[in-house]
Amino acid sequence: MTVEDALAAVVDRFNRHITRNRATAEELDGLERTIQICLTDGGSYAVDLSGGRLTNLRSGAAKSPDVTITTDTATFHGLVKKDIGPMKALVTRRLSIEGSLEDKLLFRKLL
Repeated sequence: MTVEDALAAVVDRFNRHITRNRATAEELDGLERTIQICLTDGGSYAVDLSGGRLTNLRSGAAKSPDVTITTDTATFHGLVKKDIGPMKALVTRRLSIEGSLEDKLLFRKLL
């Protein structure tokens, strides 16, 4: 699975979850964020959180991201497949998240 396919699957899974989970939808209501994913071994991607949904997935760096997630491709795929948890990836420094504390906590909801 390519990185683009994996990102599209994450966006789809997140948006389906929001549709089914009213509490999470209400928690994210009104939150507007641009999230950038930087892969240390190649490629940057961005996606917007708007209206409680992930939209506008695109290749390339965002102009002014609110959250920047940095990892390598193998760790990214492990996170998507749930072979590794976000906390383990953070503690082992295979993943870093730049942004406010609220935005860092948001990352858990995305996966």
